[in-house]
Amino acid sequence: MPYTEAYREHIMYAFNGYCKTVIRFAAINAWRDRSRRRQKEISLEYLTEEKFYPLSTTDEYFEAPYEEYPVTICGQTVILTNGELAAALLSLPEKNREIIFLYFFGHYTQREIWEMYGRCRSTTGYQIRRTLRLLHKEIEVLSHGKSEPFAL
Repeated sequence: MPYTEAYREHIMYAFNGYCKTVIRFAAINAWRDRSRRRQKEISLEYLTEEKFYPLSTTDEYFEAPYEEYPVTICGQTVILTNGELAAALLSLPEKNREIIFLYFFGHYTQREIWEMYGRCRSTTGYQIRRTLRLLHKEIEVLSHGKSEPFAL
């Protein structure tokens, strides 16, 4: 059913009036909300004049930085923040330390590592898993204070 031009104009004016009404009442609501908020707010100047409230704080985490434990592997020095991990790494045989360093710190793949050492990829994967188990055991020993012989 085709609409007349007058009817279309009427719809357009009615819609424009509706939009203006909605916008006007939204502005009034925003103004009222802002007024209510201003009545409840307390200025920072008032707070600092009445009593001294520290406006910021520093965690102890940032005040005392970690101790650094340098560990040299493959001619490169790695700074660790965990003393037990550093001690456990230093207690490993040199070859195992190098494999762990290349895999975790050097981001080498198992394939690249086995090409360096002339072993197959599965052997390199086994060496990495075995070394991680040894590290785990050594850290447990260090954290519990037991002195067990380090076995390969």
